Amino acid sequence: MKKTVILLCLCLVTLTARAQVLRPDAFPPQDETLDAKSLTMANTLEEMYQRNRYPTYDVYVEMMNHFAETYPALCHLDTIGTSVEGRLILSLVMTGTEENDLSRPEFFYTSTMHGDEITGFYFMLRLCDTLLSSYGTSAEITNLLNRVVVYINPLSNPDGTYRGGNHTVANSVRYNANWIDLNRNYPNPFGEEPLDSIQPENLAMMDYAARHHFVMSANLHGGSEVMNYPWDSFTSYERPHPQAEWWKAVSKRYVDTCRRYNSRIFTNVNAQGFIAGGDWYVIYNGRQDYFNYYHHTYELTMEVSTSKKLPTEQLQRYWNIQSHSLINYIKEVFNAPADQPEGIAPHVEADCRVYPNPTRGWVTVETPQGSRNINLSNRPAGVYIIPVEGHPVKITKL
Repeated sequence: MKKTVILLCLCLVTLTARAQVLRPDAFPPQDETLDAKSLTMANTLEEMYQRNRYPTYDVYVEMMNHFAETYPALCHLDTIGTSVEGRLILSLVMTGTEENDLSRPEFFYTSTMHGDEITGFYFMLRLCDTLLSSYGTSAEITNLLNRVVVYINPLSNPDGTYRGGNHTVANSVRYNANWIDLNRNYPNPFGEEPLDSIQPENLAMMDYAARHHFVMSANLHGGSEVMNYPWDSFTSYERPHPQAEWWKAVSKRYVDTCRRYNSRIFTNVNAQGFIAGGDWYVIYNGRQDYFNYYHHTYELTMEVSTSKKLPTEQLQRYWNIQSHSLINYIKEVFNAPADQPEGIAPHVEADCRVYPNPTRGWVTVETPQGSRNINLSNRPAGVYIIPVEGHPVKITKL
C-alpha cells in the first residue's frame, strides 16, 4: 500500500511539473547568449529588404521614414517619445485612402519592450511593408486599411535592443538604459505603485495611449510561444477577466491559423497555445493589465518565438508561419465586445487634488472617497502614477 501511495504522489508531482511552464520573464530573467554570426545585421535599406536580417538602429529609422515617404497617402510617422539615451520610439500610422470615416476603430501593435526579445521587432517591420505594399492589389488588405486605423510601434525599448551600439542587436538586453524592466514599471490597477519611478519609455507610451482610443492592441514578446491574455496580476481562479471566453476564442484563432503552416508551433507552454497570464505566472506592474484597465483597450501579450534573439536564418520561416495570424488579429477589432470590462477606472487625476506636487517626500491626495497621505521620501526622483481609491494619480518626486 505504501508503495502505491508513493508512486501516485510521484506521478502527481511529475504531472504538475509538466503542466506549469514558467514564463520567460519570471525572476530571475534569463539572458540568451548567441553566436553573433547568427544575428546578421542590415547596414543599408537594400540589405534590410533581403528579409533575413535585423536592422541597425540607423537603418530602422531610415526604414520607418521610407514607409512614410513612399506611401504618403496611406501613412505618416509619429514619434511616441524618446528613450533614456535619446533614441526614437516611433509609430507608423496607416489607413486607407477612401474618404475618411471618423468612426474607424484604432488598432495598435507594439513590440520589444524587453530589448532582447527581437523577433517581434522584425515582424512589425515586415507587417508595415506588407500592409502598405499590398494596398490596392490585395482586396483583403485594402478593405482592412479602409476600415481601420493601424498603429505599429516596432521597437519600444531601443536602448535595450541596441545596448551594444547602434550597429548590432547581438548584445541586446532585457532592460532599458536605467536597467529597469519596463514590464514591471507600469501603474498597477490592482496593487502598489512600481518600485521604480516610471521610465521615460513608459511615460511616453502612456501619454500616447491617452491621446488615442485603441480598441485593441497586442504587445509582442519572445522567449516562449503562447498567447497570453489578461489578467497578469491574478490567476483566473482569483479574478477571471470579464471577457475571458472571448479572449480564448481570439487566441485560438491566432494559434489555429499558425498551425496550418506548422503544427508544432505554440506548444512549449501548453497544448492549446494560449493561457491567462496569471495562470502561467503572476506579474505586477505589467503593461497588459495597465492598458486593459486604464485605457479600455483589449490588449494581449503575444509570445511569438521560443528564442528571444531568433537567428536571422529563421526569420523568414517564422514570418511565413505567423504573418496571416498577425493580419487576422487586426480584424478582431470588429469583434471586440462593446461593453468594457467591469471595474474600469477613470484616467489619471480624474476628480483628484494632489499637493504639494511636485514633492520631495510626503504628498496628500484628495479623491471623492477621501484623502490619503503618501510618503515618497525613500524613492528616487522621477514621475510616479499611483492608484488611490481607484484613481491613478500622477506625482512628481524632486
